[in-house]
Amino acid sequence: MTEFSLDILLKAIKLARSTYYYHLKQLDKPDKDQELKAEVQLIFIEHKGNYGYRRIHLELRNRGYLVNQKRVQRLMKVLNLQAKMRQKRKYSSHGKKADNLIQRQFEGSKTMGKCYTDVTEFAIPNSTQKLYLSPVLDGFNSEIIAYNLSTSPNLAQVKTMLKQSFTEKHYENTILHSDQGWQYQHDAYHRFLESKGIQASMSRNGNSPDNGMMESFFGILKSEKFYGYEKSFQSLKQLEQAIVDYIDYYNNKRIKVKLKGLSPVQYRLGSVQSDAMRFLNLRFLPQSLLVFNTVNKIHNSLI
Repeated sequence: MTEFSLDILLKAIKLARSTYYYHLKQLDKPDKDQELKAEVQLIFIEHKGNYGYRRIHLELRNRGYLVNQKRVQRLMKVLNLQAKMRQKRKYSSHGKKADNLIQRQFEGSKTMGKCYTDVTEFAIPNSTQKLYLSPVLDGFNSEIIAYNLSTSPNLAQVKTMLKQSFTEKHYENTILHSDQGWQYQHDAYHRFLESKGIQASMSRNGNSPDNGMMESFFGILKSEKFYGYEKSFQSLKQLEQAIVDYIDYYNNKRIKVKLKGLSPVQYRLGSVQSDAMRFLNLRFLPQSLLVFNTVNKIHNSLI
């Protein structure tokens, strides 16, 4: 094999000698991002490629790594890690219904203030039957309160879902929003809501974005757990278990940017704790101030 001098090789590729030695020196330097890269890869794998740089950045912060988003984005590019992209659905609008109480103001200011429901379908090659998911989502923290899985999208499924979701005797200022599916127009559906003090709300005819929070959850679920995996499910039972496991993961572990890097359940529990602290402060602060003032007066009188 013919050997060439370094000068000839550098001249052939038009690379300055100083540049060559600079990069040679860089090769000997330890990788300062080695630990961070390993953690980024671990988070990416744990969440099955569903986390982009924003949520990985939040999860790193939860694990004690103080690093900015741009650095995480750069490291993911170096590691060739790309989150799954959820396909956007196209919608069409046909008519208008007067009793849409939500008007696309989806987020609730309290738990169980604005709730959403719908039914979505799953079909796999290894089964002639289909599976239908009927959940209720809380607009306060995007948590799935309860859900029902059935091989038939019938009224019984929706009635079961309602009983699982709304277990209190009565609700104040609670709205349950749905589309105009026949199940949600049924007398039994409205009787149940009225008995609980819940207001029914419906999307305009054929306008899925009016139920955008529920549609968003279905999109996340299917893009992260179903699309591309259809052939891997050998039976509806296996698919059902996968959905059960995913909803548990979604509620308890999957962090959301709008929830300050917390999962829906973590956010709800944090909110309850904050409310309790505010209550205690309002109740006991005046008394504590009274005690302080009394002690202060006694102290001043003794000086």
